[in-house]
Amino acid sequence: MFERLEMLFSPLLLEKFYDTKILLVGVGGVGGACFEALVRMGIKNITIIDGDTFSISNLNRQLLSNINNIGHSKVKEAYLRAKSINPSINVNYYELFLNEANIDLLSDMEYDYIIDCCDTITTKLLLIKIALNNKVRIISCMGTGNRVDPTKLEITNIWNTSYDPLARIMRKLLREAKISDKIMVLCSNEKPIHIESREPGSTAFVPNVAGFIIASYVFNDIINDGK
Repeated sequence: MFERLEMLFSPLLLEKFYDTKILLVGVGGVGGACFEALVRMGIKNITIIDGDTFSISNLNRQLLSNINNIGHSKVKEAYLRAKSINPSINVNYYELFLNEANIDLLSDMEYDYIIDCCDTITTKLLLIKIALNNKVRIISCMGTGNRVDPTKLEITNIWNTSYDPLARIMRKLLREAKISDKIMVLCSNEKPIHIESREPGSTAFVPNVAGFIIASYVFNDIINDGK
């Protein structure tokens, strides 16, 4: 099933990617697209964590959602989706919202790379701390809501972000934690549209493109040994 991919990369490079154990936190808009791309790129082992269920409002953007799985667990649906694409893939899933009370669960998991696509700022900070303490590579997704231009998305060091309220808060928390390390993030340099609702607006293309960009970054980072 990967013959078209194998036309582009050597077996040695692809095996490096295939054998990497990935931890993906959040399989909603961005995380769901990232998950789909990783599965179709041939990842063999992936652990996913998300405590949410699909709602009707997810249908406009979340790749893993459909009219038949509203109310279903996102991680369970992600597991079924992956198995329908590649039956030999190993997907470990945890139906929970990761936070300070249960973060110790990660110490029992095997992973070489963390992809943070969750919505909770405190969880993002915890994941960064764990990655740094364990010398595990991490990429964290910043805000994609209230944006309409996917061409403004980019991967950059969190200390170089602009027009991103979430990244601004994260930088403050990192300074307070005395963390000054280079942290790679997916962000948008598009100014978010101001709306009155506390819930962000979203299009079909911005979060999904963000997820694919993250998957691309992770793939290339692995096969190039982080160079």
